[in-house]
Amino acid sequence: MGATIEGKARTDLRISNTKSLRSEGQIPGVLYGKGKEPVNISVDGIDLIKKVRDEGRNAVFSVKLDNGNAYDAMLYDYQQDAIKGELTHVDFYMVDMSQEVDVEVYIRLEGEAVGEKDGGVRQQPMHVLNIRSTPGNIPEEILIDISELNIGDVITVGDLKGDKNYEIMDEDETTIITILPPQQEEVETEDSGEEPAEPELVNAKDDEEEEEK
Repeated sequence: MGATIEGKARTDLRISNTKSLRSEGQIPGVLYGKGKEPVNISVDGIDLIKKVRDEGRNAVFSVKLDNGNAYDAMLYDYQQDAIKGELTHVDFYMVDMSQEVDVEVYIRLEGEAVGEKDGGVRQQPMHVLNIRSTPGNIPEEILIDISELNIGDVITVGDLKGDKNYEIMDEDETTIITILPPQQEEVETEDSGEEPAEPELVNAKDDEEEEEK
């Protein structure tokens, strides 16, 4: 179980009250879950950010409200001001610790591939994995050691599947990372009569919003 997040039950849903909460450093939000009535809340913005940074994006928090109710919940979604980048709304999902949930978990690469040292080019088309697990067994991140990869080597989703306390839902053949051969540089030659070869292209994949409730 992760840290405790103190919150307040919210009954006044008028826009004016929501703006007042934000001016006081409170973030309006909602707690909801399968078969459960939504609960409107507000939490301290600074405290929330600190707890999420310390515990991780997929941690299970104990959300305790000023009316005495407490809920086991995960941070499901959040909204930010497009200009200031400040949090404007948060969604918590109430969980049953015995029931599986589907979440995204970030991939972190460790080490420098042998193939990179030899001039190869690292290509990582996949940065998150879709995981199914009970809340207490969700990994904070998926760590992959790439130090032994040579030019031409590939790590796929299937390579990561095995005897784990969570299930990876992505297709086995999906590429996570590969080391491509060195790019061919364009060389100009005088009166060669030949057109320069086109360089090999390396694809790159660019690395959350509901309206206010």
